[in-house]
Amino acid sequence: MSEKFASYRREWFDGPAGIRRDVLAGIVVALALIPEAIGFSIIAGVDPRVGLYASVAIAMVISFIGGRPGMISAATAAVAVLVTPLVRDHGVEYLFAATILMGVFQAIAGALRLDLLMQFVSRSVITGFVNALAILVFMAQLPQLTNVGWETYALVGAGLVMVYLLPRITTAVPSPLVAILVLTATTIWLDLPVNTVGDSGKLPDGLPVFALPNVPLTFETLRIIAPYSLTMAAVGLLESLLTAQIIDDMTHTESVKQRECKGQGAANIVAALFGGMGGCAVIGQSVMNIASGGRGRLSTFVSGAFLLFLLVAAGEWVGRVPMAALVAVMIMVSIGAFSWNSIPNLRRHPPTSSAVMLTTVVVVVATRDLSLGVLAGVLLSGIFFAGKVQRMFAVERNSSADGTTATYNVRGEIFFASVDRFTRAFNDEDSAASVIIDVSRAHFWDISAVGALDKIVDRLRRAGRTVEVIGYNEASADIIDRFALHDKTGVELGVVPLIGGSC
Repeated sequence: MSEKFASYRREWFDGPAGIRRDVLAGIVVALALIPEAIGFSIIAGVDPRVGLYASVAIAMVISFIGGRPGMISAATAAVAVLVTPLVRDHGVEYLFAATILMGVFQAIAGALRLDLLMQFVSRSVITGFVNALAILVFMAQLPQLTNVGWETYALVGAGLVMVYLLPRITTAVPSPLVAILVLTATTIWLDLPVNTVGDSGKLPDGLPVFALPNVPLTFETLRIIAPYSLTMAAVGLLESLLTAQIIDDMTHTESVKQRECKGQGAANIVAALFGGMGGCAVIGQSVMNIASGGRGRLSTFVSGAFLLFLLVAAGEWVGRVPMAALVAVMIMVSIGAFSWNSIPNLRRHPPTSSAVMLTTVVVVVATRDLSLGVLAGVLLSGIFFAGKVQRMFAVERNSSADGTTATYNVRGEIFFASVDRFTRAFNDEDSAASVIIDVSRAHFWDISAVGALDKIVDRLRRAGRTVEVIGYNEASADIIDRFALHDKTGVELGVVPLIGGSC
């Protein structure tokens, strides 16, 4: 217990230098969360306060109970786009109720260890996911760069210069924070005609209030919100777990995925109880946090706490931050998040891996739906893997000297994708009176494989052959014992029953 407490404490306070980096990184992230939370609220069709309060609550709660220190969770577009019909048809109170149920589903998913499904997401899918998100983050900045004056372009350019050049001089203060402060001061001093955070929507001027959703506690309410809640929970966990894996790779540390599932659930429940919408991990702000030096739980907490401070005590000043400053920072984030090595790797990696990565990118960017892109990549990975394994299969026929016995040596994996080749390898017109099927170098994986063996034995027996199967390994013998039917076939046909196998 003491070791766990010490480890948890280090995740919060990793020395004076770590505390300073976490606090400054959290401040940078808090500023970047504001316009996105407002934008996501608009997408969902709710007041900007709903997205902002959600970002505050989720970030602060997840910092205590999440499984990935340094990762930022807040209101996200991935969840916002899902609830637009619910808000339109039933109102914001049903959104709060759906968000609470979303959190319950996520907590259940954590208890059932559904986080282990991440093991089936290949490296190619993760790379495609990262690249797609980097492209989407960059594309999200384009509206701020169209139909604007030269002043905006000048500020974005100056911001990028500061973001990339300042770390060569000093890393004591995150360069994105310096860029935001300098560009804000310049905009106010010169009274430049540029878009500001305040133009995105009205900022709240008070603390969020605890309240239960004002909906009837009936089965009809459950019927309305359950489909939305289930979809929100699945998409939120998928994006959170993938983002956690990305941050793991960036920081060369491990996260606790089961704990992250439960933490996301609790954070969303608290967010809904304080008037917020659902959310999950955000890749852009998470990468920004890491790039700014944030590594511990303190950075995540500060991002939420400082956002709340800004909304309550400094809303007027926050509203004057130029969008160009945040655009410059987010362009830096998109450039840093993109896996540039994946481009030359398209030629070096196997074509199937490159196809999976590109498919994930194209589907995510085309649909703006992260879950569809990841599912497409996982499905394609599974198809390619099954195809590769089924080709690692062969059947070799050897005949005895007198020609009365034929031995078929089976090698490889026998499962649903290879059973067709397995059954076609046996010749019904074989002249041998006795057939031996040697599976000592093969493995039966599923009932499709068992059914194929049943079919082969039945077919050869109907042709008047004596059949013997030998060489099962322990696992294959177990599945054959449980599901095979061919000794029944032998009895029914009145021929010599199967011998030599575990049947």
